[in-house]
Amino acid sequence: MSERVPFRVIHIEPAATPARQNADGQIQTRSFKGVYRNVRIGFAGLLFALFFATAWLNWNGRQAVLWDLAESKFHIFGATFWPQDFILLSALLIICAFGLFAITVFAGRVWCGYSCPQSVWTWLFMWCEKVTEGDRNQRIRLAAAPWSLNKLARRASKHGLWLAIGVITSLTFVGYFTPIRALASELLSFELGGVALFWILFFTAATYLNAGWLREAVCMHMCPYARFQSVMLDKDTLAVAYDPRRGESRGPRRKGSDPRAQQLGDCIDCTLCVQVCPTGIDIRDGLQMACIGCAACIDACDTVMDKMGYRRGLIGYKSEHSLQGGTTHWLRPRLLGYATALVVMIGALVIALQMRPMVSMDVIKDRGLFRENAQGQIENIYLLKIINKTQQPQRYALSLVDADGFVLQGKRELSIAAGEMSELPVSVAMLAERPASSSVDLTFEVQDLAQPQVHSRARSRFVAPLNR
Repeated sequence: MSERVPFRVIHIEPAATPARQNADGQIQTRSFKGVYRNVRIGFAGLLFALFFATAWLNWNGRQAVLWDLAESKFHIFGATFWPQDFILLSALLIICAFGLFAITVFAGRVWCGYSCPQSVWTWLFMWCEKVTEGDRNQRIRLAAAPWSLNKLARRASKHGLWLAIGVITSLTFVGYFTPIRALASELLSFELGGVALFWILFFTAATYLNAGWLREAVCMHMCPYARFQSVMLDKDTLAVAYDPRRGESRGPRRKGSDPRAQQLGDCIDCTLCVQVCPTGIDIRDGLQMACIGCAACIDACDTVMDKMGYRRGLIGYKSEHSLQGGTTHWLRPRLLGYATALVVMIGALVIALQMRPMVSMDVIKDRGLFRENAQGQIENIYLLKIINKTQQPQRYALSLVDADGFVLQGKRELSIAAGEMSELPVSVAMLAERPASSSVDLTFEVQDLAQPQVHSRARSRFVAPLNR
């Protein structure tokens, strides 16, 4: 075996690679098979099923998942959320961020390689290229060939598939904010309104450009995750890596020959690992910012190792410690810290969801300071906005809490339909002839008549003149 080459971590862009060989400079990837490819297809299938199917599900006579911006209501299966619940959405986003951090510390950019929508849709668009234009070498020759009917037909078929996928994707995405059945009907009948049409065209163009043309540029230059991932990795992080101790020196050889007799390592320098890479890097140059951890190079290399009769794993998920002959430490402070924070935040979110009040109330004081009623009492006018967050109609009672000397006038009970909001104007009269203060805090309470433990309170102020 040749001299051992130490593992290198590189955070700069490599030079041009064999993957960039077509006329327009676009990366053309080679088809391949392998275990990680099957895993990625499984994750992609799950993502597609969740994204495309969920929008069409119904729940209690309405769309199961619908972010109704016009009504400021967000339906998620059996629950309805209002803007007052946005703190829960913020908590969910923080949990997702910590989950991403924990996964990155453990295994690098596996999210990018297996589940990121940008990667998943890019792989789908690359499959469309293979179906319409052939495999890598055929596409390279087609790109370099002069225009002809064959080339025009193949290119038109490819872009037609891309646009069709873009339209279906944008229709589904917009369908999470506008009822998708009505949206699809209006689209098919060419009756779509201006706002919905704009967003469908916008997201169609975004899908077409991002997955069809920009591709690796999004991962390398537009996605911030590529920029800060390196500071999250440590020497025990599993990342897609080439083992130079085993692979060097590189060189071709006959199957069955002894590489040691030729002073060669296991790498036969076939460059298949480069040809299958969606970002066009050479993983043998070390860990690079452009690597999305998709493991395509692992599948390609393992296939070559099988054909040569060598042991798999020349390229694999490895830590820097293991590449240097050491042991990978699975339990380490940073990973445990992220995992602990993740578990605590998930528990807190579950508790918050369980304790979420199923009725809420906002009190808005009328712009007028006060008025005098027919009995000579000072009155203040308020507008109560009460939200029924349950999925059943409810009856509620209104009252003042610890408000001696004040009386609530007007309607004391009301019914609110499931998931709806009711606005109720009320007045509060002061019984005392001379107020002790010109401003007094009042607490309003709304209580479920069937379940008294379900209630909500809101504070406001009562204003009165000191001299009468």
